[in-house]
Amino acid sequence: MTCLETLDAMKRFRDSVPSHQKVALVPTMGALHAGHLALVEQAKTLAPVVIVSIFVNPMQFGPHEDFEKYPRNLENDLSILEPYHPLTVFAPSVMEMYPHGPSRTIITVPSMTTVMCGLGRPGHFDGVATVVAKLFNITRPHMALFGQKDAQQLAIIKQLVEDLNFPIKIIGVPTVRETSGLAMSSRNQYLTPSQKEQAAFLYQGLYAAQVLFENGERRANQLIHKVQQVLQSQNIDPEYIALVDQRTLEPIEVITDSPALIALAARIGQARLIDNVVLVP
Repeated sequence: MTCLETLDAMKRFRDSVPSHQKVALVPTMGALHAGHLALVEQAKTLAPVVIVSIFVNPMQFGPHEDFEKYPRNLENDLSILEPYHPLTVFAPSVMEMYPHGPSRTIITVPSMTTVMCGLGRPGHFDGVATVVAKLFNITRPHMALFGQKDAQQLAIIKQLVEDLNFPIKIIGVPTVRETSGLAMSSRNQYLTPSQKEQAAFLYQGLYAAQVLFENGERRANQLIHKVQQVLQSQNIDPEYIALVDQRTLEPIEVITDSPALIALAARIGQARLIDNVVLVP
């Protein structure tokens, strides 16, 4: 397995790939878990050349967030990826990606980046969109895979690709969950055993709303209320619970023909966790 750490090395590698071979990109921030590996596994079924990027992007962290303590262990990540050889890892430094400091050019999708998680994390999705665009230009993939757990990010990147005419197919991969239902996340490392038990009720709330939807309920206020009931029973105070159009992230009052997303964020101990389920009419 090859690990490249500079833009020049990635350019040489990418130039060496025959033009007829498809390239798949799996962007990550490291601290790899089963959710990331599901992306890698699917990528390998779709393309002979797979690039996994590992980069903790400072531009998507706010001044009081967990950039400094975000888990980093490149050696462990490479060992986790070893069974998936052949693949190429791109693990640049912050200086390599931003040699002159934070990017002066920012990509933003205002209608999608200032709602849901964007309300509590101003600038976060601008940082995500900007670094993803950089990674697309650096690695030149034909497709890129992202987890459905980060549904807002996935929708924003799909819009970015459409609006800026990137010749890249964006593929969403279903959320991988622990046996309790808790969505796999690198930030789960921050949880104590009792907090993990409590955090599992995030999905239980969403699942309760999904069951209500499958039984015919289409009103957003009733579906959101169902989630609230479950969370309140566990003393979880959510940052938000939202029901939005899956593609545009616009709020929905009544689900009609288009797939909807019911999503939430909540802080459990030191971890800010997100989750969602898709409701398909």
